[in-house]
Amino acid sequence: MLRAGSAVACVACRNLLPSRMGVRFRLPLQKLHPFSRAIHHRYSSNSNPQRPPHCTSARHYTSLSRLPMRPPKSRSGGHGYQQQRSFWVARLAARLLKLRYILLGSAVGGGYTAKKTYDEWKDMLPDFSEYTWIVPDFVWEMAENIDLDKLAAALPEMEEIAKLLPDMEKIGENFTFLKSLLSSGVGSEVIGASGLHLLLDTSGDPTLKATEIHSATAAVPESGDKQFKKTSDKEKVDQLQEELLRTQLKYQRMLERLEKENKELRKVVLQKDDKGIHQRKVKKSLIDLYSEVLDILSDYDSNYNTQDHLPRVVVVGDQSAGKTSVLEMIAQARIFPRGSGEMMTRSPVKVTLSEGPHHVAMFKDSSREFDLGKEDDLAALRREIELRMRKSVKEGQTVSPETISLSVKGPGIQRMVLVDLPGVISTVTAGMASDTKETIFSISKAYMQNPNAIILCIQDGSVDAERSIVTDLVSQMDPQGKRTIFVLTKVDLAEKNLASPSRIQQIIEGKLFPMKALGYFAVVTGKGSSSESIDSIKDYEEDFFQSSRLLREGMLKAHQVTTKNLSLAVSDCFWKMVRESVEQQADAFKASRFNLETEWKNNYPRLRELDRNELYEKAKNEILDEVISLSQVTPKHWESILQKKLWERVSTHVIENIYLPAAQTMDSGTFNTTVDIKLKQWTDKQLPHKALEVAWETLQEEFARFMAEYKGKDQDDIFDKLKEAVKEESIKRHKWNERAMDSLRVIQHNALEDRSITDKPQWDAAIQFMEETLQSRLKDTESVISDMVGPDWKQRWMNWTNRTSEQHVRNETKNELERLLKLHEDHTAYLANDEVTTVRKNLEARGVDVDPVLIKDTWHQLYRRHFLQKALFHCNLCRRGFYYYQRHFVDSELECNDVVLFWRIQRMLGITANTLRQQLTNTEVRRLEKNVKEVLEDFGEDTEKKVQLITGRRVQLAEDLKKVREIQEKLEAFIEALHKEK
Repeated sequence: MLRAGSAVACVACRNLLPSRMGVRFRLPLQKLHPFSRAIHHRYSSNSNPQRPPHCTSARHYTSLSRLPMRPPKSRSGGHGYQQQRSFWVARLAARLLKLRYILLGSAVGGGYTAKKTYDEWKDMLPDFSEYTWIVPDFVWEMAENIDLDKLAAALPEMEEIAKLLPDMEKIGENFTFLKSLLSSGVGSEVIGASGLHLLLDTSGDPTLKATEIHSATAAVPESGDKQFKKTSDKEKVDQLQEELLRTQLKYQRMLERLEKENKELRKVVLQKDDKGIHQRKVKKSLIDLYSEVLDILSDYDSNYNTQDHLPRVVVVGDQSAGKTSVLEMIAQARIFPRGSGEMMTRSPVKVTLSEGPHHVAMFKDSSREFDLGKEDDLAALRREIELRMRKSVKEGQTVSPETISLSVKGPGIQRMVLVDLPGVISTVTAGMASDTKETIFSISKAYMQNPNAIILCIQDGSVDAERSIVTDLVSQMDPQGKRTIFVLTKVDLAEKNLASPSRIQQIIEGKLFPMKALGYFAVVTGKGSSSESIDSIKDYEEDFFQSSRLLREGMLKAHQVTTKNLSLAVSDCFWKMVRESVEQQADAFKASRFNLETEWKNNYPRLRELDRNELYEKAKNEILDEVISLSQVTPKHWESILQKKLWERVSTHVIENIYLPAAQTMDSGTFNTTVDIKLKQWTDKQLPHKALEVAWETLQEEFARFMAEYKGKDQDDIFDKLKEAVKEESIKRHKWNERAMDSLRVIQHNALEDRSITDKPQWDAAIQFMEETLQSRLKDTESVISDMVGPDWKQRWMNWTNRTSEQHVRNETKNELERLLKLHEDHTAYLANDEVTTVRKNLEARGVDVDPVLIKDTWHQLYRRHFLQKALFHCNLCRRGFYYYQRHFVDSELECNDVVLFWRIQRMLGITANTLRQQLTNTEVRRLEKNVKEVLEDFGEDTEKKVQLITGRRVQLAEDLKKVREIQEKLEAFIEALHKEK
């Protein structure tokens, strides 16, 4: 190889020289200067008549400049062969053109000239025979075996090489700019260490001069020798390290400035993209697709052992070790609630970090965006996170496994998914649940046992390493450290408090803790004040490490410090893990989907795959249809049901408390007075309440009847529990309009005050109503008497039964009292004491010992039967009494005031039923329908309620199928987007 000197005459050769060591590749000989070609091949037959004058002193050759030339072997028949070929051509030309003599002369003259030129060039070369011993023998063997002509022909042309070379003018301009930035702080020692200044000095000339490079590199060792004479070796190394650190920090500032400019440019680009969102379909980012998959997996409980093995960054550490602060530095916002020494993270928080034009945060289940650039929104976000955490914690617990999902977007944020877990504690303090420590351990292990989860282990550097709990837990879950990144926080306090800073070096080098890790980082997350901003924390962190002896003395490396480097490393590790595992996870869910679909086809071949929500919507529509059916009930049906039920409710009171006491009087005036008083009291106190109760019960029964009648061939039994719960809850919530009671009381009072029967059909209807009522009461009374006295002789013979002793006594008592009634048919309702004594003595005379109370009780039932029989006879007599009624029973022995009473009761029942029917159809049915809708909406929002009311293997299988399909589709979309990004 040629060593370039200071007096290179050929510009082409100088351009081909590199910046340091000379020619790095071999060029075709025809592209070199003639003088250079002569050096390379002294036997070359081509010569340039316009060569420069020969000067042997122009270059200084050494044995290391180029390998000495070995005389080539002579070819067999060298000149003879050339002469024969020339004469053969001449003879051929002479035969064709008759110019043989001219060609012969030309050939002789050309050969002479070539020989003369060859001798001149040969004399110009120096004698290299003395230096052949320097070159090893294998070089000569290579020279013999390599055809230099073919190698030269295979080399590219100069123009093609020039196209491949970079634009030296632009490179020179860039180096000039870089030199201006660094010229103020770069010293001679750094120049000697890095050689950067040498490169900048020569960047002004696109063709870097080898002589300048050679002189510059030669000057550095001379200055270094002088420096070593003045200072010791240790001081020289310290000075070089300090200057190198200063240069690295300047580079770091320049990179941060460029990153800031890049962030602003990307923000502008993303804002331009946002302007067209309403005009095109919104395309989700890669990290958003991945986060959706994780959200679905967090709610998925598989019975087919398809576990969630997708990567995420799990942030674990001791309580108050700075986990949340590290996450906030990565997210570039103070988004989490803070406390002094107390537990603030009470449930896992999944934070999806992505890049966007605006720095905002949003919850998964909310559409509100929190502007992280505004302090009010930051405070509101912290309050919302704390509220959600406390809401997720069940009563009697301190922490919750329920995950809160949050997304943060902003310019320059590294894309990844992090999960902030509650801090590991060693002791349960007052106010905590007794199982808090075990619950935190179980939650942490559940996230860390994922073989693809990246464990971000946070260790407080300001406390003794021996007090750490989390390192033992991490070493158990990842003993080889293949997915663990160790982060030492509060390094500023650690450097201040530790007497031996080398202890920090041992931690960062992984020699102090028993755990292993992929990487070790040291960060500073502020001075401990909750009011510090992210920018102020970054400045403080940069200033600390710039002046820290840990970095200055080489205990820490530049790439192991600052949260910026940490976030870059975690993001790279996260995406590497995602690319390695996501397709395997997709295949696992594909297999799970096949198993679930096969089970459904075998067990439910004719049913659609409806999940719990879809089944609930179907049941909801059926229930609403049933409620609407209530409005289609005819008024006649409502009134007949209401009238019947109301009379069943009040008939006992009317007969026992109104009719019977009034009928005991012998005077018609007294009868009417007694009836009016008792009806007024009844209307004021009891009747309206009874009527509303009857109406409400009727509405419930009709609602239940419609729900029961709706069942048919298409009815699904899986809805029975839900419908029953909806019916009970709706009825519980429904309250009758109390204002209707006052109006109903007035209507009932006016109906009972009316005594005028206008026509014969009303009279006949009243008699029929009275007769039916009395017959029903008489039948009930006879049944009671039969039970009291036992079976008669016919039943005893037919059924082989006997009377009990009590029944025998009652039968004897009944016979004695019946004889008394035959003697006194107009007897009053009550027995006198002397009559009771007489009956008792008569029974004792027949050997029956009886109690007076039993006599009175038996008399009450016998007299009741006697009275009802007489009332029925009187009712038959009154069938023809309408004529006398119109004449007010003047000049007539027949009085039918009891028929008028039953007509008043019957009319009141009809008017009350009509009033209640109007209230039902106009108000209460609609209110019930509204209550049912509210109950259905409440149940629809309560997931636990739906799980309780809609159960079964069919429901769970449909739920699993839906989840697995959704997960598989999301994973496939994510994998497709991931491949496109590659």
